[in-house]
Amino acid sequence: MPDTSLRLLRRLETGPRGLTDTEAAARLAEHGENTPAAAPPALSWPRRSVRALRDPFTSVLLTLGLVSAFVASWGTASVILALVAVSCALRAAGERRADRSLAALRGLVTGTATVLRRTGRADEPRAREVPVADLVPGDIVRLGPGDLVPADVRLLRARGLTVRQDTLTGESAPVAKEAAEVPGESAESHLCFQGSQVVSGSAGAVVVATGARTRFGAAQRVPVQRGPSAFDRSVHGISWVLVRFMLLTPPLVLMASAAVHGRVLQTLPFAVAVAVGLTPEMLPVIVTTCLARGASRLADAHRVVVRRLPALHDLGAVDVLCLDKTGTLTQDRPVLAAALGPDGRDDPEVLRWAAVAAWWGLTLSELPAPDALDEALLTAAGPVGEEYDGVAALPFDPAHRLAGAVVTGALGRHVLITKGAAETVLEQCDLTEGERERLLGLATRHAESGLRVLAVATAELPARTRPYGARDARDLTFRGLLTFRDDLAPGAADALRTLTGLGVEVRVLTGDHPATAVRACRDLGLTVGEVRTGSAPEAAGTPGTVTVVARCTAEDKARVVAGLRAAGLTVGFLGDGVNDVPAMLAADVGVAPRGAVDVARESADVVLGEKDLGALGHAVLAGRHSSANIASYLRVTLSSNLGNVFAMLAAGLLLPFLPMLPAQVLAQNLCFDASQLAFADDRPDPEALRRPTRLRPPAFLRFLTGFGLLNAVADLATFGVLTLAPRGGAGLSDEALFHSAWFTENLLAQALAMLLLRSGRRIAGGRPGPVGWASAVLAGAGLLLPATPLGAVLGLTALPADRYLLLAAVLVPYALALIVARVRHDRRQP
Repeated sequence: MPDTSLRLLRRLETGPRGLTDTEAAARLAEHGENTPAAAPPALSWPRRSVRALRDPFTSVLLTLGLVSAFVASWGTASVILALVAVSCALRAAGERRADRSLAALRGLVTGTATVLRRTGRADEPRAREVPVADLVPGDIVRLGPGDLVPADVRLLRARGLTVRQDTLTGESAPVAKEAAEVPGESAESHLCFQGSQVVSGSAGAVVVATGARTRFGAAQRVPVQRGPSAFDRSVHGISWVLVRFMLLTPPLVLMASAAVHGRVLQTLPFAVAVAVGLTPEMLPVIVTTCLARGASRLADAHRVVVRRLPALHDLGAVDVLCLDKTGTLTQDRPVLAAALGPDGRDDPEVLRWAAVAAWWGLTLSELPAPDALDEALLTAAGPVGEEYDGVAALPFDPAHRLAGAVVTGALGRHVLITKGAAETVLEQCDLTEGERERLLGLATRHAESGLRVLAVATAELPARTRPYGARDARDLTFRGLLTFRDDLAPGAADALRTLTGLGVEVRVLTGDHPATAVRACRDLGLTVGEVRTGSAPEAAGTPGTVTVVARCTAEDKARVVAGLRAAGLTVGFLGDGVNDVPAMLAADVGVAPRGAVDVARESADVVLGEKDLGALGHAVLAGRHSSANIASYLRVTLSSNLGNVFAMLAAGLLLPFLPMLPAQVLAQNLCFDASQLAFADDRPDPEALRRPTRLRPPAFLRFLTGFGLLNAVADLATFGVLTLAPRGGAGLSDEALFHSAWFTENLLAQALAMLLLRSGRRIAGGRPGPVGWASAVLAGAGLLLPATPLGAVLGLTALPADRYLLLAAVLVPYALALIVARVRHDRRQP
């Protein structure tokens, strides 16, 4: 059986006079400060950099760098280790920048609370303003309009108390609270929870829980384990396949060389160079640069803070965006929808009477601000109420579910104006039973359409000096109904239309009533599809419609998100309350608006710095932009590298000399890698951004295998024509000519692949862009480098004119084959 107030006070060893300073200090030492679990401390630069080594490609690059140093290939080792350092530094810098930006938005609520404390046990208690962090169980606190509930409390007394607890439950309407000597088994009307806001009324309460033991703090202990994100499943899935292949390549080269030519130690540097040649060693740098630049542009242009860089890729891959209603789609305040007379038609007099009651209720009660419904009435009615003289205010009474005011009427008369729940007001009106049923049905129909309904009635009474109360509201004259809807968040309608136009399915998960959620969606101009409650089983959504899941608890939201992810979808969650945290942690990417509670912002991967949700569409496009450029880099680099490695392995078995010297392999890779940096600034075709972008390992591996084999055929064809070509002239080594021609062909072929295999770019037309210019420079390096002094240092030599003709005979058909294969590949895409 629940404790009575007296039994609870005894258990907490306190009383209505509050704690002494000594008792409060002792309890503060025992229970700790009244703050939720603190955010983890910022990581140092070294720890951030070491954490970046968890990326599989960064790890394998570090391993290859150390192996290169072990075999005394110092040039290769230096370049590889430098790439590892640059990648780690870029990722650490991006995450540190995001942490600084979030700290600027955090604005933690410290504040104070009004507490009864005593200096000594014999002293009289005095009301003090105490920092919220210093509250302890057993403290007696006072609550008034506008206050944030500083801890979990049990009400000892309450007068007209209503609180907003949407950050905890998702319910947008204020909740009436009352002090109950013996509360029901499951009732919570006698409890107020930390993070709630007092809308109206006043109360005295005893603190029962603080810090992490409050319901607010418990949200941070929700045991939700986020599985691998879309980024992990795509980039890391591809990475580990290639890592295994790279680790297998050097032993194959060594065994083949030993079997055919009987040389092992001489081939070891070449085997390491081949593994490096297969490695997309710039991948960590390109991925980090693409994501960091996208995050930086979002922060500068739209004040979107990306706290975890891979989350930007995940945003671009989102198939389904789940979001809360209150605080995201709608604001935390209602607006008047209609004022209806008894006949159901518009009647401005109903609004006037209700606004007069709101004005004098606010004025005579000396409240610092009106409650949400009264504010909506006064906003809609404009200047009103001063034409009457106020007599008395009737604050909201949870027991009678009524509020109102008394004003002067005709000479010697007072007018009592009452507003409240329709069924309660109608019970006090002088109506026939049939008329009461008709009006109650009218109110019910509006409520079922998702509107909040208030009834307004008046009574003319003889003037008196005796105080008025809710019991005087009887034999009323019914004036009409007021309906309210949720005020829509600015830009929410355009933002959601943008997202659905980008192929993102939207699901609204809310703790509100289904009709309220549906009404908000329709007011936003959205087509509502399936509507169900949080306890119903998950079902597929209808394309082009919004799925509404109402009456959701925090656990329901997390379960829905986990179910969607288990179905193979990439899921984002946008929420602002404590009850949204489990779902944010369960999603591939969690997003919080600027006005979210602190725990939600701390749990989010992306924080919107503006109130306008339009920034979310820009963030999705930025994620797709970065992902398309990463995909371009991978498909170009890996298909080229894979073809080159196949050709090198074949040439190494058939030639009496190494097909390319280790230094030449390294120089070729450096030229190609430097040109790949242009992908970070490429501009994908808008058509490529119209649907979620992700790297699907099976489809991606099929792509690079097909185009890699095409590249290998071109390399082997080059090997064939060079082998059958006439011997070089006087002073020209056949081995040097072979190395130089193959070096030039490789760079020219890679330049063609850069132009023709980019993601979402048309094969012809448009400006060259950064990648076009980079491929031109790469081709120039392939043509000019062998004839330079640096080429001589690398063992290269200038090519005779006939060798260029032979290379053209291979590269022109290769380019045409790439175009045909690319067109066929694009036609097969959805």
